Amino acid sequence: MRGRAAGGDFWAWRETMLAEAERQTPDLVRADYERAFLEMLASGYTAVGEFHYLGVPEALAAAEAAAAAGVGLVLLHVAYARGGLPRFRQSSIDEYLEQVESLRSAGLRVGVAPHSVRACPAEWLEAIGRFAESEGLPLHVHADEQPKEVEECLAEHGCRPIELLDRVGCLTGRTTIVHATHADGAELDLVASSGATICACPTTESDLGDGFLPAERVRRRAIPLCIGSDSNVRIDPFEELRELEGIARRQTERRGVFSTDELYAFGGDVGARSLGLDERTEIEVDLGHRSLAGVERDDVPAALIAGCGADVVVAE
Repeated sequence: MRGRAAGGDFWAWRETMLAEAERQTPDLVRADYERAFLEMLASGYTAVGEFHYLGVPEALAAAEAAAAAGVGLVLLHVAYARGGLPRFRQSSIDEYLEQVESLRSAGLRVGVAPHSVRACPAEWLEAIGRFAESEGLPLHVHADEQPKEVEECLAEHGCRPIELLDRVGCLTGRTTIVHATHADGAELDLVASSGATICACPTTESDLGDGFLPAERVRRRAIPLCIGSDSNVRIDPFEELRELEGIARRQTERRGVFSTDELYAFGGDVGARSLGLDERTEIEVDLGHRSLAGVERDDVPAALIAGCGADVVVAE
């Protein structure tokens, strides 16, 4: 979709995305995902949480692609009760959990992923929350990405998305809230008290016109942050981290809101923990790269985030 989805709002982009998803087959996934995973690996992403809602055969193809590319994969299998495309949806929560177990039995590292409070009714969320807790699995879910999503949740449930996730048992230390762009203070308090993580995707949130993560309010509450490439229009972890700090600077009108060490933790340890990974692979950078010319060795970590692109990574 690079270059084909410019203009329009989030919901117009979504229609283009759905059309692209509809044409996918296991063979297309196997070929195209390997290319995407290779690009991610070359850019500095050594592990991927694949938020996957194309179906079980396509999930197996995605795992083959990750193995061929040499990138770590956690398959975040998506629960979809309503909306989207028919191919996304399961007929019942039992069918969804059976799919998760089938992927685990096939040897995949798996997490559960109720797509959103739009796509899953409360009873599905409750069952998924119990399953994640009993099996010790990571749980990832979109929440508060768009104002319309918040409005629909208030109309259906009388509360905001993260409040609903807390109510149904889906907000724990194993939970990662994807986006949280429009989370209010009460919701952020819930995230902080639960020990949950927020996955920010700044380049995608910018591209889709989602808005800004309330970065300073997240930091004040010591909520763990990690990053996602999400739509993959731009694959560059340094840019994601730089944008997080840039957002915080614009919101607070001061510099150095997040330290260099904090930003690297978002891209490394916190991201690994959000996927249930005990270990992560370090990347190597080209110290002779033109963007590091004249930079003292001790200043390299800060310089990478301040002004380098993904091409500074040494490809495996």
